[in-house]
Amino acid sequence: MPVLLLLDENLSEQLLPSLSARFPDSAHVRALGMGGAADSTVWDFARQGGFLLVTKDEDFVTLSVLRGAPPKVIWLNIGNADNSDTLALLLRHAEAIEQFASHPDAGFLALAFAPRAG
Repeated sequence: MPVLLLLDENLSEQLLPSLSARFPDSAHVRALGMGGAADSTVWDFARQGGFLLVTKDEDFVTLSVLRGAPPKVIWLNIGNADNSDTLALLLRHAEAIEQFASHPDAGFLALAFAPRAG
């Protein structure tokens, strides 16, 4: 079963075409008409649609701890990274994302850039 990603509005819609080969049928909240929607609305949509919610918003991590999965949350702790760095991070961790999606107990996955040397 393919892993479906739902990108939160704090991420660019331009990421979707490059993610589609690895994560087909993924979506973006703005493309679904949910730009500016309350976190609870996005949460419920992700839960009902079987999406992993990808976000830079720590509030969704809190919801994950309080409510439990689904949906599962992928939290990108990356600040104001550009699209190419964000895309590279997600693709570099694609296997970990797929394993996370199938893990019965995991509620959120935090991804960040490796510390820079020296």
